[in-house]
Amino acid sequence: MKQARARGPFRTAVSLLVVLGSAGLLGSPSTAAPPEPPPRPLAHLFDNRGIGAGARGGGADLDGHGRALSAEALRDAGWAPGAGPTVAGAPLRLPAPPPGAPDNVRADGQRVRVTGRGDALAFLVTATGGRAPGRGTVEYADGRRSSYRLEAPDWRTGTLATSALALPRISTPEGPREARAALYVVTVPLRHGAAVRAVTLPRDPVGPASLHVFALGVRPLTSGWTGSWSAATAARMRVGPWQDPTLRLVVRPSVGGERVRLRFDNTFAAAPVRLGRVSVAVREKGAGARGKPVPLRFGGHAGVTLAAGAQVRSDPLPFRVEAGKDLLVSVSLPGHVSSLPVRTAAKQPGYVADAAGDRTRSSAGAGFAEELDHWPLLTGLDVAGGPGSVVALGDSTTTGAKTRTGADERWTDALAARLRAQDTVPRYGVLNQALTANRLLKDRYPGAGADEDTSGVRLAHRLDRDLFAQTSARTALVYLGLNDLRWGSSAAEVRTALGEVARQARARGVRVLAATLTPCGGGSRCTPGVDARRRAVNAWLRAGGGGFDAVVDFDRVVRDPGRAGRLLPAYDGGDHLHPSAEALARMADAVDLDALRPR
Repeated sequence: MKQARARGPFRTAVSLLVVLGSAGLLGSPSTAAPPEPPPRPLAHLFDNRGIGAGARGGGADLDGHGRALSAEALRDAGWAPGAGPTVAGAPLRLPAPPPGAPDNVRADGQRVRVTGRGDALAFLVTATGGRAPGRGTVEYADGRRSSYRLEAPDWRTGTLATSALALPRISTPEGPREARAALYVVTVPLRHGAAVRAVTLPRDPVGPASLHVFALGVRPLTSGWTGSWSAATAARMRVGPWQDPTLRLVVRPSVGGERVRLRFDNTFAAAPVRLGRVSVAVREKGAGARGKPVPLRFGGHAGVTLAAGAQVRSDPLPFRVEAGKDLLVSVSLPGHVSSLPVRTAAKQPGYVADAAGDRTRSSAGAGFAEELDHWPLLTGLDVAGGPGSVVALGDSTTTGAKTRTGADERWTDALAARLRAQDTVPRYGVLNQALTANRLLKDRYPGAGADEDTSGVRLAHRLDRDLFAQTSARTALVYLGLNDLRWGSSAAEVRTALGEVARQARARGVRVLAATLTPCGGGSRCTPGVDARRRAVNAWLRAGGGGFDAVVDFDRVVRDPGRAGRLLPAYDGGDHLHPSAEALARMADAVDLDALRPR
C-alpha cells in the first residue's frame, strides 16, 4: 500500500522543518563529523618560543615565567639552530626559525605532516609544569591508523636518565642562570615499514603541564645490515686526562661480512667530541695490526664531530670481517680529553697513545703504552647482509665478570660460536648490551656528569637505545633482576618490570626471551630471603609469566642439585655470585636456538 502524501499547509510545514534542520538552524546536533584540518609541517604550527638568546633571552618564554632553554648552552653542546643530531637511531633537526619567531609547538591535537618508513616515530620534546603524558594518532599512506602514548618529563625536574641532552644553564629575563634543563627524545612504535602520512599530536594534558615538541622524525629501518658487535654506554667517566690521544680498541665480531660500518655514541655527554680520524684493521697481537689500518669516512669526511647526546655511523667500507677474529678500531681525539662516555668491564684490553697525535694509520703497537679496561665512544660494528641480531640485556653475569681478560668467555661469546657452527637456524649476530651491576628498577648512574658509578641507568631507561635502536635487532634475551632482589626489591616488583620489558618488545615486533636467575647463596647480600624471592621469580617465568616468547633456564644448568640456592662448586666463579667460564658455556648451551627465530 502506498503511503499517503501530506497535502496543503501540513506538507508546507514539514518541508520547512526539513530545510531548517538540514541547515542546522534548529539547534539539533549534526550527524556529520567536521572535516579534519589538513596536516601541516611542524614548523608551521610553532606557537611558543622556548629557546632564549642573548643577555636577557630576547623574550623567550618556555614555561610561562619567562624562563627558557639557553641558545648559547645548546650551541656549546653542538646543538646549534638547524643542527641535525641523530639520537637512538633517529635523525632529528633542531628548529632554526627567524629571530624572535616561535621554535616549538605546545601539543594540543595538531595534525603534523610527516613522511617516511621506519620502526619508530621520534619526538624531540620537553615538558613544563610537570610531567606531560598524552595520546596521539599516526596516519599511514594506506589509510590505516595506530594510536600511541608518550610521556615527557619536566624540563627542570625530570629524570636525566632518559634525557637526550642535559644543559647546565637556562635563559631568564634577568640573564643566564646556572640551572639544569633537559631535552628528551621519546620514540613510539610504528607499523613496521609502513609509509607514514601524518601524526596527530597529543591533546594538551589536564592541569598545568604542557608538552613542547621541537622536532619529530621517523627512525629508518636498518635493513641490509647485521649487528656483529656492540657495547652499551654505562656512564660518562673521567679518563686520562689525555692530550691529542689515539685510542686503539679491540672488538671481536660475532658474524662476518665483506663490508663494515662503525657506530659511535656521545651518550650522557655535556659537550661535543671530535673524532679526528678513524681506522679499522685486523689485530695481529696486542695493539699491533696485521697490515696497514684502513681509514673510515663520515659523510665523505675523514673526521666528524658528535654533538652531546648524539651518535654517528661511518660510511660503509669494503673490508673483510671474519667472525671470531679480533679487529682494532683506532680513533684520534684532537685536543684535551678528560671524560668520555664508556662501557666499563670490557674484559678486553684497549690501548691509548697519549700526546701522540693521529696514529690511526700506524700498524705498529709501539707507543700505545696505556691499557684500558673499557670501550670509550665505540658502541657498534655492523656488517653488510646477514639475518639480523640477537641482543643480550643483562648485568655482570652477562659481561663475564669472572672470565679472563681477552679470552672472550662470556655466555654471549659461546652462543655466537654455537650459531656459527650450525645450519639449523640463521647465523644471527650476537650483541652484548649488558652493564655490570645494572638493574631493572633503579638508576645507578644519574644520567649526567662524570661519575664513578658506571652501572648505567635502569633497563626501562635504556631499552630503546640498547635494544630497539640496535642494528636489525630480531630477538632479545633478558637476564636481569638478581641485583634488584639483592638490594631489597620484591619478587612482585621484579616480575612487573620484566613483564613491561616483554610488553614493549612485543609492541616493537621484537621476539623476547627471559632467562631464569642463577643462585647466589653464600655470595654478597644473598640471604635466604633473597633466594626465596629469586625462586619465586623463576617459578613465575617457568609458568609463562610476563608473556615472554620463551624461557631459558640458566638456573637449572648451573645450580647445585644438593643445595639449590647455590652454584655448583665447579661452576662457581669464586665469589658464589658470578658463574665461572665453564658455567657460562653451559648457560649458552641451554639456549634453544630455534627459540631465537623472530616472529
